[in-house]
Amino acid sequence: MQFSVYQVSRRGGRDKNEDRVGYCYTRDAGLFALADGMGGHPEGEVASQLALQTLSALFQREAKPRLRDPLRFLQDATLAGHRQLLRYATGRALLDTPRTTLVACVIQDNTAYWSHCGDSRLYLVRGDKLVARTRDHSYSELQETLALVAPVGSRVNRNVLFTCLGSPGKPVVDTAGPLAVQPGDRLMLCSDGLWGALSDTTITEVLSSRPVADAVPELVERALRAAGEKSDNVTVLALEWESAEELDARAGVSTRSLGEEVFASTIQASLADAASMEDLDEAEIERSIREINEAIERSSRKRR
Repeated sequence: MQFSVYQVSRRGGRDKNEDRVGYCYTRDAGLFALADGMGGHPEGEVASQLALQTLSALFQREAKPRLRDPLRFLQDATLAGHRQLLRYATGRALLDTPRTTLVACVIQDNTAYWSHCGDSRLYLVRGDKLVARTRDHSYSELQETLALVAPVGSRVNRNVLFTCLGSPGKPVVDTAGPLAVQPGDRLMLCSDGLWGALSDTTITEVLSSRPVADAVPELVERALRAAGEKSDNVTVLALEWESAEELDARAGVSTRSLGEEVFASTIQASLADAASMEDLDEAEIERSIREINEAIERSSRKRR
């Protein structure tokens, strides 16, 4: 795999930033994910962090070095994150469960698969065209869809979601793919702090017109300016799929020299939380982290 990637999370006019974002990869598969902890419920930052940690831990366990069934992985890992939130709330006797949205994408064998729950979005831009975008699990998006069939009444608040991780009922998880990716394709995951302030047209224009390392900061700054003092937190992860020739000319990520057991991640794990996951214990996690670091170091020495 060859890709360039850029991620950033900025606190807007909120007391704290409850968004979390990151990616991890093996030689043959990559996982990119973003979660937006929900206000109005306790510990949104814990909810988003636990969701990403769960995905990362399961990806590390199952991508050897590729996933057997990416769509099934995304569905199962998202629901596992949901169960982790319920377990967390029960263990701490919380009156309400921390909740979060989640959008995730797997790229494997030059093919993309993605899933989402809530209103964090994925955009796929090819050339100057928006090829795909997730549809929010919100009443406003549902209302817009129904309006194509029959007239509807007054509009509802776009922030009201009908599903998320950590909710009392089983969350709705939509999946898409497989979709072949081509060199130059840009995939972007973002929280509603971005798309709530900028149109799809603006997002597509900026994302398609410059490298992701330039496009992402520009989009984030535009969103913060447009929303003003009461801006939501703005979090974005974008990647450009590249050919080997393009990657050699840029500072990107190549997994060509990685061994089958190498796993790398920008998703920071908390051993105390990860140790409570099903089929994982603290000793196993510590051993895995040690082996990962050693393998990455060996791979780095070989490349030098």
